[in-house]
Parts: sequence; structure tokens; C-alpha cells
Amino acid sequence: MMLISVGMSLFYGYVYFSLFIAFFIGNVQQKSGFISLYVVHLVLTVVASASSYFTQQELFLSQWPFLILTILGVVLLPINTYNRRKRQKLEAQLSDAKDKISQLLVFEERQRIARDLHDTLGQKLSLIGLKSDLAGRLINKDPETAKVEIQNINQTARTALKEVRDMLSGMRITKFSEEIKHVKQLLEAATIQIDIQGDKELKQAPSLVEDVISMCLKEAVNNVVKHSQATHCNITTTESAHETVLTIEDNGVGIETKGSSASGYGMNGMIDRLEFVNGKLEIISDENGTKLTVTIPNVMKQEG
Repeated sequence: MMLISVGMSLFYGYVYFSLFIAFFIGNVQQKSGFISLYVVHLVLTVVASASSYFTQQELFLSQWPFLILTILGVVLLPINTYNRRKRQKLEAQLSDAKDKISQLLVFEERQRIARDLHDTLGQKLSLIGLKSDLAGRLINKDPETAKVEIQNINQTARTALKEVRDMLSGMRITKFSEEIKHVKQLLEAATIQIDIQGDKELKQAPSLVEDVISMCLKEAVNNVVKHSQATHCNITTTESAHETVLTIEDNGVGIETKGSSASGYGMNGMIDRLEFVNGKLEIISDENGTKLTVTIPNVMKQEG
């Protein structure tokens, strides 16, 4: 096509034919191919236009403004077309990336809701089960106490329902002081002695850190009740301007840090939450019990 354009320019003065070739060159997607064709076509067009002065002198003189515009078109049209195609390609990739990000956000939100449901309902249902067993044993021996336990079961169920509604609405941040009360109630129902040390209210930790600490406490105590067979549980909170540390220690049978039911979905959810706020989880476990330490910096650093 370039050779035909040169021939048309030399013998007939049809320099404008080079504009069609310039448009096609602009659609070449490979950068090296585009540059090569662009330079060759531009050189041939300029040479053919200059040579037409000798072959078609009268026509050249009458159409020289049009020749200048044609050469400018050969210079600018391929670049404009190439950039436009490149921009369209990037916009398409950006649109695909946005769709994938939206899908990932939906998946992450589902995972978050699943973890929160697991932690919240797991604790409350465990408490309801323990109190139901206790009420069943007391219903003939001590009907009044059994009645109180049944009322507590009803209240616990209502509380669980409210927490689930608040959680699904995405508007509730779990308060550490409230969670301390809940886990104390759960451990007492499981006849596990509890010793709470440190502040029961976090004053320096941001709301997000407090929420993560609270959910980690919930899951850790759930594991103590379900898996540890412990008789005593010690909860210690240490708060400073730089970090918040939560320690849960029991005298149970210990857990395997990998592959056990206690390190399953709930523990994985705890790790995911801590990664989100640059926190870390340390587990020390043997036949004498388990010590779980959660450390979260109060100022989250963004990795860039």
C-alpha cells in the first residue's frame, strides 16, 4: 500500500492516499511495529511529495497547501489513532479490574459476615446449651433456680438476635467492656473459674482495634469452653499509647496450633482480622494449658 501511495503521488499527484495508510498504521497494537511502519510511511510520503514537484510540477504548485495538510495528517493521524486505541484498551482493562474488585469486596464482606456470625452465634449458642443442661438438671431438684436459668436462656437468645441484626446492618462496633461481661457469663455457665486483670474498658485504642480485640476475645473464650476442658481461665488486658495486648490463658489439655478443630474456621477468622489491623497472634500450648496473646498496634501503618 505504501508503494502504491508513492506511485499515485509521483504519477497522478494523489498524495491524499497516504492518509488512509496513516489511519491503518495507527491501529497497529504492537509498539515496535507501529513505530517502524510510522517512520517508513512518513519518510516515503515526504519523499514522494517532494518528488512530485518534478513529475507533476503544475499540479504540485496548485495543490501545495493541500500537500502540507496531508503531510501533517500523516504525522498526527497515526499517533492520535494509536493513543486512542491504547486508551480504549486501558479503559477496558480498568473496567474488568473494577468488576473483579467488586467481586472480591462482595466475597470479603461475605467472609466477614460469616466470621462474625460464627463468633457471635457460637458464643451465644454455647451459653444457651450450657444453661439448658443446667436447667434440665435443676428442674426437679430446684425449680426456682431452673426457672431463673430458663429466663437467662430467653434473655441470651434475645441478645444474640439483637447482635446479629446489628452486625448485619454493619453499624455496630463491639465494645470490649460489653464483651468482657459476655465471656464472663459464658465461662461461669461452663463452671470455669475466671480471673480478669487489667482495664475492662479500652481508652486509648481506636474503635477498629477495640472491635478486633473484642472479637478475638470472643473466639478465644469460645475455644476455651468448647475444646480446652479447663477449670480456670485468666484474661489480662494491657493497654499503652502504642499497642493493646490481650492474653487469654487456661489450664486445659492444650491444643495443636495446626490441624485441630480449635485452630479451624474460628482461629482462621481471628488471624484474618489481626492481619487487617497489622496485629499478631501468638499461641503457646502444651499439656498444662494454652496461652494465647493478641497484640495490635494502636496506630495502623499502611504498607506502601
